[in-house]
Amino acid sequence: MRWFVALALLLLSQTPAGAAGFDPFTLADVEDRLGAEVPLDGAMMDARGQATTLRDLVDKPVLLAPVDYGCANICGVTLRGLLQAIEAMALEPGRDFEVVVLGIDPRDGIAAAAAERAAVFEGDVPEGIHFLTGHAAPVASAIGFRYAYDEATDQYAHAAAVAVLTPDGRLARWLYGYPFQASDLRLALVEAGDDRIGTLADRLWLLCYGYDPDLGAYTAAVGTALKAGGGLTVLALGGFVLVMLRRELGSSSGAHGSPRGGRPKEKPGSSSPKGGSPPEKRYSPGGGS
Repeated sequence: MRWFVALALLLLSQTPAGAAGFDPFTLADVEDRLGAEVPLDGAMMDARGQATTLRDLVDKPVLLAPVDYGCANICGVTLRGLLQAIEAMALEPGRDFEVVVLGIDPRDGIAAAAAERAAVFEGDVPEGIHFLTGHAAPVASAIGFRYAYDEATDQYAHAAAVAVLTPDGRLARWLYGYPFQASDLRLALVEAGDDRIGTLADRLWLLCYGYDPDLGAYTAAVGTALKAGGGLTVLALGGFVLVMLRRELGSSSGAHGSPRGGRPKEKPGSSSPKGGSPPEKRYSPGGGS
């Protein structure tokens, strides 16, 4: 959420008096550039020391978390919250999507990425989660992630947010923490994946939930739901009234004659209508009365 972004910047703004001119609220922010193309060919290194690029990883939806590996304030909490939300999802990293943790400090190398990975994971790192260093600035600029170096703290002021990328390398959504909601991550990944991941239920949820760029989260589309529900209610009432009218007309026809003007059927043994001849009385030969 936006309040969490503000809190992160507030923590980063607690600098000595000598840095009074540094204002993280104007220098660091997230600008929504939904649909922007991400440069994928910049040289990167992962925490194992292997060269790679984003293009090598972006063949499915991606959760991209820009962080400062040397951050002592909020980055670690944000990253752990993201991974906890991922664990709560039915979607799996490596199979359904990729997670890229990207260091924004150009001074950070393989050792910093490896240290961050070790701090987050006690054992083996799950498949599909990558800690990278390298050409982060062009990527951050393309997706509207603004950050600035503060000499007083020797850190980068930046927002706490995660970008969701499509399989062809476009910005689909920004999600803000903390905490990240597993439902928001899942819906964002399903939407970014263009229905190639997730279930039918996920896609139905997307019809009822809308993305709020100010909150960086999915909220119930109450207005749409109410309109749809109101329309269904009107149709249901109309159908009910029509059925009742048809039943009433059918009941009236049975009591007063055929709707086509024909005479009603006479019951066996009934007398003839008023004004007609009485029924003829017959006697059997040699029989009594």
